[in-house]
Amino acid sequence: MNVHITADDARITLLWMLVAFIATFAITRLVVHLIRSGRGPFGNVEVGSVHVHHLVPGIFLMMISATIGFTLDPHGVGHIVTACAFAVGAALTLDEFALWLHLDDVYWTQEGRQSVDAVVYAAGLGLFLFVGSNPFSPDKGESRGGWAVSIVITLVFALIAVFKGRYFLGVAGIVVPFLALVGALRLARPHSPWARRFYKPGSAKLAKAEARAARRAGDRAQRWINAIAGRPDPPSEPPKPPADGT
Repeated sequence: MNVHITADDARITLLWMLVAFIATFAITRLVVHLIRSGRGPFGNVEVGSVHVHHLVPGIFLMMISATIGFTLDPHGVGHIVTACAFAVGAALTLDEFALWLHLDDVYWTQEGRQSVDAVVYAAGLGLFLFVGSNPFSPDKGESRGGWAVSIVITLVFALIAVFKGRYFLGVAGIVVPFLALVGALRLARPHSPWARRFYKPGSAKLAKAEARAARRAGDRAQRWINAIAGRPDPPSEPPKPPADGT
């Protein structure tokens, strides 16, 4: 028997998912910080000589909860529990987003900050969906042609913002189109795909982007980022060649 899920039910489920997602990320970061500092009873999970990253149980948790949701279609408390299980798995997986992006263990490096970015963007998008409306639902009285054009334009701006390294503005812009426009118009981050493609070495735009990134790296917000993501390890120096030159 199918039970219709109302808009209020959907909002309650989304709220529970947001709470589970954020709480899981916070607890996970606390545990890995304790492991890194050698405090507490926690340690890395290893099977033989293999380090089992926490994205592994996260992936399995998402697969199991999604299968239950699609096949058994639980309702009431079961529906919320299944949704929260998926959110927990998503948090564990996105906390190591940089690992499956770079295919390397960069958790405590500068590249590892992308994992925190991914979690923040996902939580921000969920929050926007919770407080806002469905961005893909046409307004009353709006023609389907005009609605389709507006969706395409919004997605183009959002995609440009993402390519410029403005991930939050790109993702949030899907719900609030003005943010996508702002992200598309702003200067690209120096290491973004957009900067590599359109900002030539030595150009004024690249110099401006690098100067802005350098200022941002030294501001107060960076200290908060270090508190959450951890201070990145210094880059390892390449091995020195032997003295005889061989």
